[in-house]
Amino acid sequence: MQVQEKNIVIVGGGFAGATLARTLQPRLPTGWMLTLISEESYTTFNPMLPEAVGASVFPEHVVAPLREVVNLQASGRFIMGRVVSLDAQARTLTCDTLAGAIRVPYAHLVCAFGSRARLDMLPGMAEHSLPLKTVGDAMEIRNTVLRRLARIELESDPALRRQLGHFVVIGGGFSGVEVAGELVDAIAGMLRYYPRVNKDEVRVTVVQDIGGLLPELPSSLGQSAQRSLERRGVVVRLQERAQEFTSTGVRLASGDWLVASTIICTVGTRPNALADALAQAGATLERGRIVTRSDLSVTAIQGVWAVGDCAWVINARDGKPSPPTAQFAVRQAQCLASNILAHIAGRTTSNFSYQARGMMAAIGHMKGVALVLGFPLGGLPAWLLWRAYYLSQMPTMRRKLRIFVEWTWGMFFPADVTHLRFLRSQEMSPAEPAPATNSSPSGATPPQV
Repeated sequence: MQVQEKNIVIVGGGFAGATLARTLQPRLPTGWMLTLISEESYTTFNPMLPEAVGASVFPEHVVAPLREVVNLQASGRFIMGRVVSLDAQARTLTCDTLAGAIRVPYAHLVCAFGSRARLDMLPGMAEHSLPLKTVGDAMEIRNTVLRRLARIELESDPALRRQLGHFVVIGGGFSGVEVAGELVDAIAGMLRYYPRVNKDEVRVTVVQDIGGLLPELPSSLGQSAQRSLERRGVVVRLQERAQEFTSTGVRLASGDWLVASTIICTVGTRPNALADALAQAGATLERGRIVTRSDLSVTAIQGVWAVGDCAWVINARDGKPSPPTAQFAVRQAQCLASNILAHIAGRTTSNFSYQARGMMAAIGHMKGVALVLGFPLGGLPAWLLWRAYYLSQMPTMRRKLRIFVEWTWGMFFPADVTHLRFLRSQEMSPAEPAPATNSSPSGATPPQV
């Protein structure tokens, strides 16, 4: 193998891709190179997106620059771009970048590109709902909430005011419960700045299509989360399925109609286009995820591996598919780093086997639920544990300190109500009318006002 072909390419800069690059980089054999390809220049801490929605943190706190996270040395390269095609036989990728299309050869290709929001599951979903998959989504939801409150103050029709103040969250999993909790607490704090909005004109509803919230956790914790939300005024609709979205609300399968101007959708994912390209090359997909062997290598394609949300990985510990969570993505990446090095050295690879330490959800300001080593926790202890875990995952002491200070500040002061508009000056300036022409006779003095 030639030196230029000794290239390990990682596609995706999320938890899995960034962890793999950071773990693999200092252990590369002489002559090998690591290339990280990502459409964004940062990695997003997705579990913290609901906190950005509720203004518990600023948007820059839920992302970290990949160049800082990975710190690629001379033997590494970061390419900001999107993979548009794959040639599995020639082992090359074509990547669309700021400098145009470039070809990237690889000896080992790692798919760590996660999943994307799917907005075509139901009629009207793409046009009338707000997804929550990126920091941009979080900011759009937050700005929408602020715009709704501002408009309520200007409207006189009681029915329209109630429609504008109704926020419906579709999905009762981790994202749905967390964003509902953040929303209801943030709105409660914001209302002091909107004196013409009555408390009973603003409400949050969660729609869940099964019999309980947080199905990944024991039912007792799901019930605890539901009670916590309901005590703060959130309406939880269980065993209800959304059927249609419009600009004025959600039609449920039961026939009920929820009148609302804002619908937040936390369900539905679609695979990356690269997963379909791998399927055409012989890989197997399960529910849109790439099926791997137990050592994280992709079946039927030499030199290709997959980790994280885009991978269907059987956990050797219990024989079950690994859940698409940050905890498993990080562990898979660490296992894969050792396996790639073992493969290069001609050693036997290891099966992925991991016992989850627990699962946690933050459901609002100083409220949470958690299952840690089999022990259930709720309230403030669970919330503090959730924050401690994600603080530990942040790269560099500088970022940890910034977030710690912001979180501490937020424990004692209300949420920020700044509506951020990222527009250039000419985009913000409304079209000005042409100046009036002087129709007075030549030399006449215009009348004085």
